[in-house]
Amino acid sequence: MNLYNQLIDIVPQENVVKDKPLKNHTYTELGGNADYFVTPVNYEQVQAVVKLANQEDVPFMLLGNGSNLIIKDGGIRGIVMYLGELDNIRVEGSSLFAQSGALIRQVSRKALQHELSGIEFACGIPGSVGGALFMNAGAYGGEIKDCLLRATVVDREGNLLHLETEDLEMSYRNSNIYRKQYIVLEAEFGLLPGSYLDIKAVMDDLTNKRESKQPLEYPTCGSVFKRPPGHFAGKLIQDNLLQGVEVGGAQVSLKHAGFIINKNKATAEEYISLIEHVQKVVKQNSAVTLEREVRIIGEDPIPSVRLS
Repeated sequence: MNLYNQLIDIVPQENVVKDKPLKNHTYTELGGNADYFVTPVNYEQVQAVVKLANQEDVPFMLLGNGSNLIIKDGGIRGIVMYLGELDNIRVEGSSLFAQSGALIRQVSRKALQHELSGIEFACGIPGSVGGALFMNAGAYGGEIKDCLLRATVVDREGNLLHLETEDLEMSYRNSNIYRKQYIVLEAEFGLLPGSYLDIKAVMDDLTNKRESKQPLEYPTCGSVFKRPPGHFAGKLIQDNLLQGVEVGGAQVSLKHAGFIINKNKATAEEYISLIEHVQKVVKQNSAVTLEREVRIIGEDPIPSVRLS
């Protein structure tokens, strides 16, 4: 039985797509195709797909909301699993439970509706719950690890695990989820009762700050670089006269130097080349290493043959 038939035995046929363009699933609007794009609708299907990938020795990758990700122009081989249909959010007392595919900003809004405080900082983060845990997302002084109680994950063998926050070894923009190849299915956040008006005021203020400073009118991966110790990435980039620099259709944002925008139908190769150029110039001139916050995955494109 070929892989496609095995996959549609696990998930609905309409949820398995061959040669799926991945640029439709990234905020940068970059990237090639996935061999098989699979969207499970329950936890058992996630486990079964993982076990199938192991059994058939097929490359496997989880795709979140695509907000902090660059997929190369050659796409991704094997199975790409997308958990967008696992997006339920519910509140029980002061605990908020959210499935992996829910947007973290929707989690923040749900907390507001129930007058729960502690996750206001996430109101503008453009990622999924799974992605937020993966990188311990944060903004304006708050981090996921500050309000996360526990998570339900699937390990690389397809086993279901229930983990406490400390089990995920969260630090600045990092966790052990990548290293241990966990797939986040659900998170439980511990929040505190608060005033609706007070919580909303904080969220409105953070939203205004984000909209006024970030180039949200263009496709972008968000903050490209982590904050270097003792510095701000955007300030370093500005000081090195890199703001506005372009490679093909990619440009260092004129609005916020810490962002690179897809200004005019850029390729992933152009976008990545601009990131590397910024890193090189800042290192040469300022002796500071800019570490990427954005992940780069996938295959380089097969070079086209030019006839003389």
